[in-house]
Amino acid sequence: MSLPATDIAPYADRRRRLLAHLRAAGGGIAVLATAPHAMRNRDTEYPYRHDSDFYYLTGFTEPDAWLVLVAGAFDRAILFCRARHPEQETWEGYRCGPELAAQRYGFDAAHAIDELDELMPALLLDQPALYRSFAAAGPVERKLRRWQAEAEQQGRGRRQPPAHIHDLRPVLADMRLVKDASEIAAMRQAARISAGAHARAMRATRAGLHEYELEAELLYEFRRHGAQAPAYPSIVAAGANACVLHYAAGDTVLRDGELVLIDAGCEVDSYASDVTRTFPVNGHFSGPQRALYDLTKAAQEAAVAATAPGRAWNDAHEAAVRVLAQGMLDEGLLQGSLDGVIESGTYTRFYMHRTGHWLGLDVHDAGDYRAGPASGEERPWRTLEPGMVLTIEPGIYVRAADDVPRQFWDIGIRIEDDALVTEEGCELITRGVPVDAREIEALMRE
Repeated sequence: MSLPATDIAPYADRRRRLLAHLRAAGGGIAVLATAPHAMRNRDTEYPYRHDSDFYYLTGFTEPDAWLVLVAGAFDRAILFCRARHPEQETWEGYRCGPELAAQRYGFDAAHAIDELDELMPALLLDQPALYRSFAAAGPVERKLRRWQAEAEQQGRGRRQPPAHIHDLRPVLADMRLVKDASEIAAMRQAARISAGAHARAMRATRAGLHEYELEAELLYEFRRHGAQAPAYPSIVAAGANACVLHYAAGDTVLRDGELVLIDAGCEVDSYASDVTRTFPVNGHFSGPQRALYDLTKAAQEAAVAATAPGRAWNDAHEAAVRVLAQGMLDEGLLQGSLDGVIESGTYTRFYMHRTGHWLGLDVHDAGDYRAGPASGEERPWRTLEPGMVLTIEPGIYVRAADDVPRQFWDIGIRIEDDALVTEEGCELITRGVPVDAREIEALMRE
């Protein structure tokens, strides 16, 4: 069986950059395992998804695989993966095998996973430092400890395993923050497919449907256009359900006069999209719905204007909060002054989450939101750079309460787009689905 061609250049370049970082820090060995299988129940597994850091450095998607990078006088990249096994492949699918993996993915060497315990102790000897993911506990940590102990025995006092152990995740998180051309291309495709799925759901919406029926429209559109999977469980929230931030698509019936909030995105070549739209079940916003919708849209526009190279990460959030808080005052949801409700945080009753997050191989992608090493003082917000990708997603959520104007009861609205930071500002790559209220109403009339 032949495998589709893989462009190994981006993965090889990332390994070179990581090795250069390790050399600059004095050299050492980095060890990274991909994700294990996860059982759903009894003998049924969840659909397999590889570890994002592992994929970022290898492009390799099979389970039971390890990557070893040796940074020194001669850099080496070594893969351990499953050997070919015709009988098991009949049941579980094709395996690449070490020989083809080394050639196809550009490794200096590749070995069967069964050789990992035998070879790793010797690889650890004479290395000044070991880099691994501190998040990988359990079996991975136990293996590393055993290899360290066996390396000490093999060295017989003349050769030593690494004396220092460092967390690999912060280094990889910083690398993953700025996307290369191949990553941006995958994210654009995921954004396009997700936007089309939201548009399909808008066209399909009518009173009497269940939330899960709209979820089915989304999933159909994802797969028919080549997305491998949803990037996260789809949120389809009708009426008051939209005020539950992590609500999952259920069996609530869509009712005339209510809104429905959909937060859904697909994954293409392991890269996520994340889109939210809120729209009326009957295709027409009521006056109160339109007031809060336009307020949320204005908050997003303010956040977009604050998203550009050289701007601090938190600038977009602060811009959105000022618009939302002023709108809450104007609509009678809050009382007092703008600065007062922001300083006291009373606006968080109706807007309780941040305005965005990093996006990439993970929906909430790797990367610190603050710059510099951790210290006793609060670190400054990270500065945005071209190639970073983030979401911009203000919202307003008004639950029924005696001190809330009745016309706004149980209205939940969020508008979310994926933003690519460019040299000039930012580009919203998910605008293949309308965001303006009039355009949404027009789409739903089609």
